[in-house]
Amino acid sequence: MTAAADVAGIPAHLVGFVEALRRRGIAVGPSETVDAGAVLAVLDLLDREAVREGLACSLVRRPSHRPAFDALFDLWFPAAIGARTADEDAVVTPPRRDNGSVDLDALKHVLADLLADGSDEAMAEVRRLVGDVVETYGKYSTARGDSFSEYQTLREVAPETLLARIVEGLRGRTSDPGAPTSGDFESELVRRTAAVRVAEFRSMIEKEVRRRTAEVLGRERVASYGVPRAAEDVDFLRASEAELAALRRSMVPLARILAGRLAVRRRRSRAGSIDLRRTLRRSMSTGGVPVTLVTKAPRRARPDLIVLCDVSGSVAGFSQFTLSLVHTLREQFSRVRVFAFVDTVDEVTRFFSGPASAGVTDAVSRMIAEADLVSYDGHSDYGHSFESFAMRHLSVVTPRSSVLVLGDARTNFRDPRVESLARAVAVARHAHWLNPEPRAQWGTGDSAAEVYRRVIPMHECRSASQLADVVGRLLPAT
Repeated sequence: MTAAADVAGIPAHLVGFVEALRRRGIAVGPSETVDAGAVLAVLDLLDREAVREGLACSLVRRPSHRPAFDALFDLWFPAAIGARTADEDAVVTPPRRDNGSVDLDALKHVLADLLADGSDEAMAEVRRLVGDVVETYGKYSTARGDSFSEYQTLREVAPETLLARIVEGLRGRTSDPGAPTSGDFESELVRRTAAVRVAEFRSMIEKEVRRRTAEVLGRERVASYGVPRAAEDVDFLRASEAELAALRRSMVPLARILAGRLAVRRRRSRAGSIDLRRTLRRSMSTGGVPVTLVTKAPRRARPDLIVLCDVSGSVAGFSQFTLSLVHTLREQFSRVRVFAFVDTVDEVTRFFSGPASAGVTDAVSRMIAEADLVSYDGHSDYGHSFESFAMRHLSVVTPRSSVLVLGDARTNFRDPRVESLARAVAVARHAHWLNPEPRAQWGTGDSAAEVYRRVIPMHECRSASQLADVVGRLLPAT
């Protein structure tokens, strides 16, 4: 924060926090900022968690944005400044050897006992000990001074080695010789509880390292790489399992928003466009002044949607999310037909006949197992797939159809057979290709994107936000 901001105090600090949220893709407008200021005016600023929840209520509109908000909150409203080590009056202090160094094995026993306890007081002690752990094992020297490493801390402490001790502690606390046991269920519950406690401990270390690093490098710089992205901004092809899980949860609300937009566009389109010939003819009675506009009769029929999607391993995640979006939007179309391919094509509409609320995970699993998608080696072959579609299914494409192709256009150096795709595009009313790869990679290596772009408009769709924007603009209302 600049000197001017320091002088301005809390209002400028709040504005800086809001700007950080915007840079991370969280939309915060002036009205939300004013609400956040009103929240801070009535809350006890010494109650950090109350401040966190109050600002979250006024600034966060989507559940998928909460992880990024919490990480930025920890940077702009840190729990402490500088080293946070346990003092001599603390209830629990790091066990030390005779030479004054921390006894790591004994420290692990202490941490395991506290994590097995799991009470609020025990977890508060763990947070205090994390300060000592990061200060002892995570610090290293750089040209700019001391810095801190999460990897170095986790390597020394090895939280996974605490799992067995936590399980043993949980079993000792829950065992009752006179009570009946539930066997495997109880053991599984204990293991999952222990895994959750270990994950929480790792998260504490991550937050502490981020806080200490921000004091050295500046919170803006740490925010640029150390804060989780919003689910809708995660790159489909580079997302972790946790990010993919968050993205799946965000797809249904996203689809509902798009469905609302399409419905509005359809209602507006029913007014019809101006019939210039009839308007000019009617204006003759008013001296050539078009007092009354005559509109063409609206076309109320909903369009057909035909989806061609590559479901090979390289783009399977992208195709699944796009199919989920289309599956939820299917009521906006008179008919939706889905054709999947790897090196040959097969219609898989039957797997997506269930209710939209059921999702597409099971449908995709059945499709991969039962559909005829592989004819020889199982590697992507767009050319053969498009040729098979043109030979067996071209009749489903009509002048009322919108064709949507999903894939990265990587053909494994095989013949792209552009003419087969061009035949379908020529018949359809609309045709678009959604590509999950960065535009800079189109045409590199075995990518035939530049070749296919000659016959069909291609759009970059690397994240859910890009996907929603492109689908919202391109899908026709009539």
